[in-house]
Amino acid sequence: MYNLKIDTYFKIIFTISLFSIIAAFFIEYVLGHQPCNLCLMQRIPYGLSIFLIILNYLLKKNEQFMILLLILIFSFSFLISFYHFGIEQGFFRESSVCGLNSTSEIISKEEILKQLNEKNISCKDVTFRVFGLSLTTFNIVTSLFLSILLISMFRNYDKFKKQS
Repeated sequence: MYNLKIDTYFKIIFTISLFSIIAAFFIEYVLGHQPCNLCLMQRIPYGLSIFLIILNYLLKKNEQFMILLLILIFSFSFLISFYHFGIEQGFFRESSVCGLNSTSEIISKEEILKQLNEKNISCKDVTFRVFGLSLTTFNIVTSLFLSILLISMFRNYDKFKKQS
């Protein structure tokens, strides 16, 4: 790992997270590709990391704890992405999470008909690819990279702090 300051690593993670969120919204709202429920879940770690990094800059306390939280967040992101990739490839069956439309109660028959007419996006259907790879594949690589980077930051925290 390069000998950069801890703030530089946080800026790299923040930039990757921000780019990921902006790209996901661009693909959904500008290009018109509807995400499945697991795709939506895969955005959560990036949003949380942005929030935690901003919080870290504001508070400047418990930096090691923030790194540990980010390790957990991106490990979760890796697991969800790996599971989603497994569904896309047919290794795993779709779970009930993939078919949920909303958590609100359906009150009238009109709402039932409306939900039946809506097209549900299956977790195994890839609607958008870059270089022939699904965004889930990119998320696996990104989450794994960030997890390894954060683990290295945590393990070498004292060494990084001396450089700051």
